[in-house]
Amino acid sequence: MKILIVTGMEGAENCAATLSRLLGLECEVAQGRKAAVSALKRSEYAAVVVDEGIIDSDAPGAELVWENAGLAIPVQANFALTGAQRLAREIRMALNRRDRERALARDAAAAAIESELKSTVAGLLLHSQLALADRGVPAPLAEKLRMVADLAGNLREQLTPSHRNQPRT
Repeated sequence: MKILIVTGMEGAENCAATLSRLLGLECEVAQGRKAAVSALKRSEYAAVVVDEGIIDSDAPGAELVWENAGLAIPVQANFALTGAQRLAREIRMALNRRDRERALARDAAAAAIESELKSTVAGLLLHSQLALADRGVPAPLAEKLRMVADLAGNLREQLTPSHRNQPRT
């Protein structure tokens, strides 16, 4: 991933090189809103850092940059006052927070899928056992229902945390 730095400041390339070294990420400089929007359409970025000077002088243009930023983390900085070390810390904190949020979302999705799967398996097991309890079920169908019940039971055991790491006996 790359960082896009949007500024009209002279020496922005030096700042980008320093940020690149401090963050371990490639940094690209866009001199103004049009160049930034073009860069955002060409490539995806981890973060977009916009100089407050551009925001103050061209607020609608800055909004256009934010709208085209996609999933990039928006960072607003005053390049005249903020040193590269501080800016790198702010970008790193924002990237770390996004990584934590992604991990939490991934864990929540996995828990939801596991819960849905457990519910489905429990329903399958219950229905197959209820069907097996009916004395009027023909023998060939009863055999298939036993197989479904056994498979559902095995799946339920595998989905139960206390059975995951224990060998089957």
